[in-house]
Amino acid sequence: MKILVIRFSSMGDIIYTTPVVRCIKKQLAGAQVHFITKPAFKYIYDNNPYVDKLLLLKPSLSDTIADIKTEGYDYIIDLHNNLRTTIIKLRTGIKSYTYKKQTIRKWLSLKFNLKLVPPTHLVDRYMQAVKYLGVTNDGQPIDYYIKAHHKLADLLPLTHQKNYVAFVIGATHFTKRMPNDKIISICRELKYPVVLLGGNDVKVNGDEIAAAIGSNIYNACGKTTLDESVFLVSQSATVIGFDTGLTHIAEAFNKPIVSVWGGTVPELLGVQPYMVKDVLVAGIDLPCRPCSKFGLEKCPLGHFKCMKEIPEEPITTFVNNHL
Repeated sequence: MKILVIRFSSMGDIIYTTPVVRCIKKQLAGAQVHFITKPAFKYIYDNNPYVDKLLLLKPSLSDTIADIKTEGYDYIIDLHNNLRTTIIKLRTGIKSYTYKKQTIRKWLSLKFNLKLVPPTHLVDRYMQAVKYLGVTNDGQPIDYYIKAHHKLADLLPLTHQKNYVAFVIGATHFTKRMPNDKIISICRELKYPVVLLGGNDVKVNGDEIAAAIGSNIYNACGKTTLDESVFLVSQSATVIGFDTGLTHIAEAFNKPIVSVWGGTVPELLGVQPYMVKDVLVAGIDLPCRPCSKFGLEKCPLGHFKCMKEIPEEPITTFVNNHL
């Protein structure tokens, strides 16, 4: 049996496909499992032992379809369910099973602040697409395989190489990030060293936070590759992070996690921390929340209460009790 699993984007959505791929490979004897995604996200499946071949979406959809036809798949598992995947399924004629997005229910829930989408995790929603093949959820965490051998001594100062908190301060959109002063206030109450993680886009934020706190903070934002950042997360004592890919990847290592949510909510998309033993989901109920599915560049109402008014004490207590 030869199976193609499709998910083109984004980081968090793709990382939650890994249990599906693992279960297919382990439960269907002799199955060849291929995965196709955008080139920007190939790193998620690099070194993954449950994928026999990784295909990449080409600029021309016709070229991608030609590649798929050449492989001679028995089944397509469509975990993206958009126009492109619909065209792929129609033009290849391969028997397929498709993830149900519940787009209308999500839109109504967001638009009218209704709770029409059950808080079922995205992994379990994906699993519905493979149940017809007899594949079931194995109840194990997501998979992520660090690509290189890294050393803490090469990435962190000596003061931060043991029992540190990994604080992921980056996120694609403003409404997913805590303001710097809020992060500073939390970090002041943490008992152990803190390593700030994120890309170049939050390097200045990290510098401001580190300057306010002092030697207890090491700003690694913009200094480490994604693979190095994942390694630092894997070696940390606990993790604090927002609704962003690196925080979701951290779930692969079963670290105690504080998952902080502002303008977005995990229940709507089903991306609450998955199979993590110790977790605190931090967020507050507001009539204006959620304001979007994926985040916005500014608070629509200007007050940004969803992040500014999150209680700090439960976060600091959770972290300090796990160090």
